[in-house]
Amino acid sequence: MYSIKVEAYFSSAHYLRGYKGKCEELHGHNWKVEVNVETPGLDKTGMVMDFKDVKTRLGGILEKLDHKCLNKLDYFKKFNPTSENIAKYIYDNLKAKTPGLKLVTVWESHNCCASYYER
Repeated sequence: MYSIKVEAYFSSAHYLRGYKGKCEELHGHNWKVEVNVETPGLDKTGMVMDFKDVKTRLGGILEKLDHKCLNKLDYFKKFNPTSENIAKYIYDNLKAKTPGLKLVTVWESHNCCASYYER
């Protein structure tokens, strides 16, 4: 198997509904997103996928999240904007355009992250 990883960043605010503690209040993060794409073989140019294509697709998704209060977005009105649900949101919006998408990881700080993948 071959694998590539692309990283991107966005900033946003959120608050966690139903949570008891500091995170129930409005606060922000500078999020880091990692996208892993995997294939058993390489394309005719010797790549899993062009990094540029993954960056462009991911950038279009993150643009909708950047400098927003996530709780105000339709998706996060239904799903609490936890790191886990943000990872799933990005995965779901990326998978149709990204063959071989394996894993999306969302870092809310330098030492805390959540990932989403499908079996």
